[in-house]
Amino acid sequence: MVIADILKRWQVLIGNSDAQLLTGTDEHGMKIQQAAQKADMDTQAFCDMNCRTFEFLARAASLSNDHFIRTTDPEHRDAVQYFWEMLQHRGYIYTSKHEGWYSVSDETFYPQTQVQNSLDPSTGRKRMVSIETGKEVEWSSETNYHFRLSAFQDRLLELYNRPDSFIKPSKYATAVIQSVSAGLTDLSISRPAERLTWGIPVPGDSTQTIYVWLDALVNYLTKAGYPFPPGQENKSIWPADVHVVGKDIVRFHSVYWPAFLMALDLPLPRTILVHGHWTMNRAKMSKSTGNVVNPFFAMDRFGVDGMRFFLAYQGGMADDADYDNDFISRDYRKLLQGGLGNLASRTTACAKGKLSTYVQDAAADKLPAPTPEDLDHQKMLIDTPPIVAEHMTGLNPRAALQETMSIIEKTNKYFHAAEPWNNPNPQRVIFNAAESLRITGILLQPFMPTKSKELLDHLKVDLSPTKRAFAATAYGFDAAYGEGIKKGILFPPLLTYK
Repeated sequence: MVIADILKRWQVLIGNSDAQLLTGTDEHGMKIQQAAQKADMDTQAFCDMNCRTFEFLARAASLSNDHFIRTTDPEHRDAVQYFWEMLQHRGYIYTSKHEGWYSVSDETFYPQTQVQNSLDPSTGRKRMVSIETGKEVEWSSETNYHFRLSAFQDRLLELYNRPDSFIKPSKYATAVIQSVSAGLTDLSISRPAERLTWGIPVPGDSTQTIYVWLDALVNYLTKAGYPFPPGQENKSIWPADVHVVGKDIVRFHSVYWPAFLMALDLPLPRTILVHGHWTMNRAKMSKSTGNVVNPFFAMDRFGVDGMRFFLAYQGGMADDADYDNDFISRDYRKLLQGGLGNLASRTTACAKGKLSTYVQDAAADKLPAPTPEDLDHQKMLIDTPPIVAEHMTGLNPRAALQETMSIIEKTNKYFHAAEPWNNPNPQRVIFNAAESLRITGILLQPFMPTKSKELLDHLKVDLSPTKRAFAATAYGFDAAYGEGIKKGILFPPLLTYK
């Protein structure tokens, strides 16, 4: 959710005011049905409870989502049934007996080559599990509807091999290409209603329920206004520029979803951006073992922006990343409190209320002559924003944030070496430090929306969009900030828990 929000906020920062972010909850399927039964709750009430948790989480994490979809919404049900009817009308759906290993947790069938025997570590019970996800599977034999997935093998391989990379990072594309090249079998896309009642009924056949991964994927189209009125297809916000997904659902988004869209001649999403998982003590998080994190508690302890920063700065895209409270404290104290916050305090103190004068003098070319170190720092400030933009265009927010924070690291070293407190003419050093803070504050807005605003407000940067947009990261762009700034604490000490 945070990665997607960063990408959306970046688009707004560079001037794409039409950018929209969609998130929400997939609420159908056997996993939900069984969980509601286990909780002794009505299934819809169970979904309502879970949905509220994720809606609260989105708000708590400062997400700028424009819509929160629920797959139990009536308009989504209508879109899914229409989508099914169009697939059927075009001859891509047929009935057949299906046998295989089914994972309730993953909501998918696995072939024999993708399952293995395993021991449940908590009970010692022997079981069959998916090799890919480690989730338990059970043998299932049933008659249901199938989608002619095998008909799209060549077109899918063409999609994966296009120059602009449909799947990013490339590590995940390689695995998908190998899997699809080995051959595709047709996909079971319904379940008998006697086993699965919690879902959208197959149009015209109440004995079958639509497979949750056909249902869930259509949610992207639902928000875009599907079914599109004739002649209005090009006026929709579809296709999506990017789907942000976890590595465990790559196949659904990069194989099934584009094949469904190809079958109806609908535009494909431009990119599938995949991220790794968070682990704890290098082990997969699991509710059954208590190896999990409560995000609400974490945000209370480290602050919303402190958590957003850590997730973006340390979160893996191509690889997993390990979560630890000590890691968050370390980054907060070193990079935010001791890095960004300390530079803001030192610059303010050394300016002695004259920062706006130094800013105006810089615009009028009245500062003292630059030293080689001053020029090197100025060049760094000129060069860095385009590099950050390049990373964001390449859908690598982690690299973009690390590049942004390098400004602070380099500026603290520059500031310390220049010793403006001992310099009779410190104006240029203080101006360069202030520019470092202003430029960093602008670049941090997608990552830490609250703290970046506090920083820019502290510097008295005008609230007008032009002064806080990406274009304003140009060195010397703003000649009107710094008036009356006072020392303050941007990143207070963390609370200590014992």
